[in-house]
Amino acid sequence: MIVIEHTLVSDEVLEEQFVCDLNKCKGGCCEDGDTGAPLETAELDIINEVYEIVKPYLAPDGLREIERVGRYQYDKEFGWVTPAVNGGICAYGYHDDKGILKCAFEQAYNDGKINWKKPISCHLFPIRIKSGKEYDMLNYEPREVLCAPACVLGKKLKVPVYQFLKEALIRKYGQEYYEGLDAYYHQYHGKNQAG
Repeated sequence: MIVIEHTLVSDEVLEEQFVCDLNKCKGGCCEDGDTGAPLETAELDIINEVYEIVKPYLAPDGLREIERVGRYQYDKEFGWVTPAVNGGICAYGYHDDKGILKCAFEQAYNDGKINWKKPISCHLFPIRIKSGKEYDMLNYEPREVLCAPACVLGKKLKVPVYQFLKEALIRKYGQEYYEGLDAYYHQYHGKNQAG
């Protein structure tokens, strides 16, 4: 573990390599879980603000589930989460013509209709954050089978997890934070990779 600002970062975030390979995993992380995507409290208001814009992107099953249980729900173990259809696919997910599971929020963002990309927990995957009183703990938690192609591609391209998630880390903690993490990597891990 290393300390960067108010976070404890697992060494694996710097040492392991990872690049999503959507053609192989088909976006399965959006349906392979115990519940929907974890949400920060501030994201609940954002979902309410953008919901009507995002609604046309939703699959019929997802729309029905949201109308049945609400735009988000509270889980005793994970806190606020997106609804999941029959305990599987996120209600905000849909399959494109190639069978890849996409995010309705992200598609609306890519189409320039909203300025919020998606829940930060999704954007940061396979990093999971556990928030404590003084520190956030950042752990590398890929799905063993589902993310195997991403681990292979990451090694092939030599992209550390934190570099693959640069945009998400900056979105969560800021540019200065990312630069500190990057400097630590180049000082300690970059040498080990080269050697």
